Amino acid sequence: MLCVRHICAFALRRCQFRTLSSDTLLRQLNSCTTEDQVFDLVGKNKARLSEKHVGTAISQLWNFQKDKSRLLRNIDYVKNHSQFLTLCILAENKIEFMDDDLLVDTLYSVLRFTVEAHDSLVEELVVEAWRRLERFSLPTLSRFAVCLNEQQIYSTPLIGKIADIVKMNLDSIQDIRVLLVLMVSISGVISQSFQEQLIQKAELLLETENCFHFNHARRMVQFLRNVRLTHRPLLEKCNKIFLKNLSQLDLESISHILTLYQTLQFNNTEFRLVIKQKLTETIDDCINPVSFTKLFAALGPLAGPEVRERLIATALLMAEEFNCNEALVVVETMEKMECRNSHLIQNYLQVNVVPRDISMLIRVLSMLPSSQVDEVVINRVDAVLSQCNLNDLNSFATALVRWVRRDQSRHQSTSGPSAKLLQKLSNYGYQRLQKASDLDLLLEERRYISGEWFEEILVEETVNACQRLMDQITWMNVQEFSTFLLKTNYRCTPLLDRIASVAVQHINKIHPSGMYAILRPFTVLNYDPPQSEEFFEFCIQHCSSHLDCFEPHILVLLGYSLAVAEYFPPALINAIFNVDFLAKLDAQLEILTDNLNWKVRLRLMELNRAVCLECPEFQIPWFHERYCQQMQRKGNRSTNTAQQQIRRMLGEILGGSQYAKVSVLTPYYYGIDFEFILDKNKKPLPYMDQSIVLADLVQWGPDIQLLGKKGLPPGAQRIAVEFLDSKAFCKNSCQLNGEIAMKKRHLEILGYQVVQIPHFEWNSMELSSKDAWMEYLKKSIFETK
Repeated sequence: MLCVRHICAFALRRCQFRTLSSDTLLRQLNSCTTEDQVFDLVGKNKARLSEKHVGTAISQLWNFQKDKSRLLRNIDYVKNHSQFLTLCILAENKIEFMDDDLLVDTLYSVLRFTVEAHDSLVEELVVEAWRRLERFSLPTLSRFAVCLNEQQIYSTPLIGKIADIVKMNLDSIQDIRVLLVLMVSISGVISQSFQEQLIQKAELLLETENCFHFNHARRMVQFLRNVRLTHRPLLEKCNKIFLKNLSQLDLESISHILTLYQTLQFNNTEFRLVIKQKLTETIDDCINPVSFTKLFAALGPLAGPEVRERLIATALLMAEEFNCNEALVVVETMEKMECRNSHLIQNYLQVNVVPRDISMLIRVLSMLPSSQVDEVVINRVDAVLSQCNLNDLNSFATALVRWVRRDQSRHQSTSGPSAKLLQKLSNYGYQRLQKASDLDLLLEERRYISGEWFEEILVEETVNACQRLMDQITWMNVQEFSTFLLKTNYRCTPLLDRIASVAVQHINKIHPSGMYAILRPFTVLNYDPPQSEEFFEFCIQHCSSHLDCFEPHILVLLGYSLAVAEYFPPALINAIFNVDFLAKLDAQLEILTDNLNWKVRLRLMELNRAVCLECPEFQIPWFHERYCQQMQRKGNRSTNTAQQQIRRMLGEILGGSQYAKVSVLTPYYYGIDFEFILDKNKKPLPYMDQSIVLADLVQWGPDIQLLGKKGLPPGAQRIAVEFLDSKAFCKNSCQLNGEIAMKKRHLEILGYQVVQIPHFEWNSMELSSKDAWMEYLKKSIFETK
């Protein structure tokens, strides 16, 4: 091919034939309506083609393709045509004569025909453009930046030079398209301060622009994704643009936007509902693997049961037609839909070499009940360990632990390759944490990590690394860091204090909806920072002033989180317990994942319960009776060894099983392990009349007056005994977590005296005999005030 190119180039330089005048030829090129007409003109006049003719011909060829739908484009036909090769040779020979715009336009068009980045023409065009970089106009510079982006050139000296030019000329940029293209291009090499300047400029131009294309919004979201910044005001503004331009959003655009939103952890109910309907209508049109894969990834997590089953059935029918990348997308989406297929996973695992992909596939494979770790799995993991980040290592470890436990249940050996590989994984994890020097990069790696391997093996080393990098917690990453710290369940007061300090100091820079993520570690871990009231008041005021900024489900979760900490802002409570709001919430629940749907419904019930018990003056009715009854029917509460021991010993202490009840359900549907009644002399009373067992418990009447106790003798006290396992406490502390503290508070409002038995006391060396346990129970029950 290279020989032919050089021979043709020599021939073209030597040929000197008279032909049509340049102007006439240029007009004829511009008036062509098909690729063959252009090729015909090039073939007849190649000896006289100037750099302008060559550039025009190449641009025309791309214009023809651009006007066609993707399925009708014939890029391969054009690229492999002999006259296209002639144009490429001529272009390479005439680069120095091209003006700036023509140079960049030629590069742009050539790349659209998938000419490789290492092709000599592309290389020469890029080098020449680099030489001229400082004299480029800003629109030309932005078009050149697009070309570099196409070649996946993100963090090079050339991109750094473009960033310098943009910084020097930022004030003069008035075209939003030019600015956004350049922002996306240089996003990998800019400082945080320059990043903020770019965002401010973009916000200004977006406000002054009367009408703009949805691509502007897409590029803005792309930039935020590149710099890993969830800037909610900008995201909401871009989302409104998408909603106004729905007719222009095709499957590829929708798929791209949803992927960006997922990475930024941004959700908008209105957009998802509209997109769900739009995508559902296109199912019958997606009949090839490329379009179906995009549809499956976009619609699958949003779809209802019927559409979901239809998509999965089609995916399985197409399984043999998917290439490696398509199979990976389908498997990853099926995991989100909680549907897994070993056939797709095994096929892809054999050929994949990317650590992230292999970790995802092995994690999903380990969830299949019939799967077993074999030599293929061990070898694939071992081969990529040195390239893995913490998220990949965690995925591998989670899968291996699952397989090891499965082997234990089958009485198979657990000291083989899996155990050795787990130790190797731990060593790599320690090394990576000890070398960590950038908090944002560490958060990026830990974003989706969970599981026992992380919690048991690496959590302390992770917290140590975070304390070492504590000064890097800023208003821009404090939300993500708060979410990460909560996942560790580690009560590290210096880190919590830093979060509170940054939040209070920069409260006006943080989007109101971000307060939920910031508050959660304090409420869940049951920790009050210095100047606690000021911290909570600042956060609550910031939220209450912008309630319309919240997605319905986030508002519910925020309300519950504050209730755990005994805060019930009137504006927030009244906004949630409102008919219109609850209707919006119902609509949103349809598009949430099953797990999130379940969580939001549960938190709404728990918030309803907390308001009824702690704030009866709000006059919010209890409307979750039916929901709780359904949950109760589905529940399957089991008892552990310690609870069984306590049950037997309570019978002995109280004088018989008739004095205590097990697994009691209270009004407002709290479950407690054991319940019994002591009279005023602390003597147990038997449950003689089961119909009045709960009649004495506190309830709120319609007139918001506390109903008196009924059915108990004067001075008698109802006792609730709760065994608290490790989930009731922070990982490194004996402090109760917020939810357990709230439950104790509510049980006391309901009229109980609550006796809590922590697992670390019950299972301690001090209580290693029956006599010691009996004495411990007697002291806890009878000496408690």
